[in-house]
Amino acid sequence: MAEQVLSERAPEVEATPSGRATDTAAAPRWWSEELSVISTLWRRDMLHLLRERSRWLGVVLQPLLFWLLLGSGLSGSFRAPQHGGASYLVYFFPGTLVMVLLFTTIFATISVIEDRQSGFLQGVLVAPGSRAATVLGKTAGVTSLALVQAALLLLLAPLAGYPWGQVRWLPLTAVLVLGSASLTAINFAMAWLLNSSQGYHALMSVVLLPLWVISGAMFPMPEGWLGVVMRLNPLTYIVAAVRAALGGAGAPIGLLTSMLVLVGMTLAGLAWAVFTTGRRPAGAQA
Repeated sequence: MAEQVLSERAPEVEATPSGRATDTAAAPRWWSEELSVISTLWRRDMLHLLRERSRWLGVVLQPLLFWLLLGSGLSGSFRAPQHGGASYLVYFFPGTLVMVLLFTTIFATISVIEDRQSGFLQGVLVAPGSRAATVLGKTAGVTSLALVQAALLLLLAPLAGYPWGQVRWLPLTAVLVLGSASLTAINFAMAWLLNSSQGYHALMSVVLLPLWVISGAMFPMPEGWLGVVMRLNPLTYIVAAVRAALGGAGAPIGLLTSMLVLVGMTLAGLAWAVFTTGRRPAGAQA
């Protein structure tokens, strides 16, 4: 009887090639710790969304006003033959959708600086769970925020010349998830390396916003050197993929090609973010 009780309580072990015994419960415990970190960070961002709804609504209203004002102002003079002669309101809508993703990821990842200065992220990193789980948890939270913002703007898609029936929803969802995840990972790495929110905003203003301008969001891809620069711009592939998934004519890059680039962007961005969490931020004290 005693042997039976001991056998029931003893952890399961299996021999390794070196002859050592390992606890088979370690693997489930490791996965539980990883998923716990990811879900906790994801829920934290969701709570921020619920508590600060006016702030996140503003992330949608600013691009929406930009689309209405700029689109209406240029609709009389803009015609792109390669885009079916679409008006500027129609042409500019996919770029506006990407702007929502960009603004959401920028504003949401600025909390990385604040959380690091308050010691929250350091506490997460020393708790059970890997650096990759921390990055994935933050990326999942911000990506969810970006999808909520994008969904609000997509309610206006028929008014922008994109009937819901012609939208390829599955590819569009995949593009929005990959685009948001890649931008979040890149912004996470940048925010980790900086020590002030002012420096972060300045960097975003001189790096990501100009990249959005020359991504095909505001004007078609021209010939010559600017066209080459636009093809080297990673945001070009997000805009092109969104345009193709919405059913717009004249996407300069195919949907499949854009999706493959986005997968590579996401993996590279996540790897960079995980790497940066092991580095001391600029200006941090030893």
